[in-house]
Amino acid sequence: MKVPAFKLDHWLAAHEFATPPIRYNLASSTGPRWSVAAVMELGGGGARDLDDVRLSYAPPQGSKLLRERIAGLHGVDPDHVLVMTGASEALVALTALFAEPGASIVLPRPAYPAVPVLARAWGMQVREYELQRESGFAQTAAGVLKAVDSSTRAVFVNTPHNPTGSTMAAIEQRALAEELSAAGIPLIVDEVYHPLYHGAEIPGASALPNTIVLGDFAKAMSLPGLRVGWLIDRDARRREALIDLRSYFTISGSPLTEAIAAHALANSSEILARLRGVARNNLALLARFMAEHAGKLAWAPPSGGTTCFPWRRDGRDARPLCEALAKAGVLTAPGDCFDMPAHFRVGFGAMQAGYADALEVFSRVLAAD
Repeated sequence: MKVPAFKLDHWLAAHEFATPPIRYNLASSTGPRWSVAAVMELGGGGARDLDDVRLSYAPPQGSKLLRERIAGLHGVDPDHVLVMTGASEALVALTALFAEPGASIVLPRPAYPAVPVLARAWGMQVREYELQRESGFAQTAAGVLKAVDSSTRAVFVNTPHNPTGSTMAAIEQRALAEELSAAGIPLIVDEVYHPLYHGAEIPGASALPNTIVLGDFAKAMSLPGLRVGWLIDRDARRREALIDLRSYFTISGSPLTEAIAAHALANSSEILARLRGVARNNLALLARFMAEHAGKLAWAPPSGGTTCFPWRRDGRDARPLCEALAKAGVLTAPGDCFDMPAHFRVGFGAMQAGYADALEVFSRVLAAD
């Protein structure tokens, strides 16, 4: 049975406890794993630093220390930062904020599966701009603006992009933000993979006009288990409305996870360095693999993040290939989870060891396909 587009996480979770077990996780969109003890030891700290954390409610906008450290990461005023329960809650709150009868939101295709589902759940129309593999999934202001019309209440950009790994150049982001700002339309920039780039680095979008920036600890910071995310918005009215919405969703975050998150940000250079090393090595292996199998598979090499989105040259549905790989102990994400069945998502940031072995298994399964 095929998994609908919004069931990506179900596919991943079901194989987390598969029998026989999955040995190699190439479906992951995150970085290498950390334990609480390893994070707290960074910078000469220790897990005992958490002993005095009071397990009461945190401030709904997030603790002062955590917001200050997020602000330092982006070079913004801490008052412009709102902490959320992962980027997921930020997406829910923003969708609820912009939803109204007849309203639409502009999204990329493909997109992180939850985004269009959330928009439709709140009654919004979804207008899509296509990221085309023929152009390396390029993201341009002109391409996005073609999907904007009089019903548009917000525009969503994800750079570096999940699942394709494409990025939007700084000049394109500015052109897009300025055009939308003139029309009174906010731009939402999902930067959960920032600052992981595989070429020239791109500055964050927090200085752009009428722009809301999303970040979290799951992707570039490699700490998905914290379930801590944030958004940055200079608009005080929107921030007040978003805090009010959060009071109906999760009320606040956990003081314990916020304390760990603040410590992690104080040592972000070490966390990011580890991710960059793993991603760089694995991406080189993956590039060699794709070259060796160019007769059956094609791809657009990613310019940022930890995922890419190859496809079958013959156009066949990639799910049977993904299922065969899973039986052989290698997990990938079928493209039909993103409504693009010929594709499949491959991650290269999570596995610190064994990536070459995983690709060797992949080669054997592909030969028998």
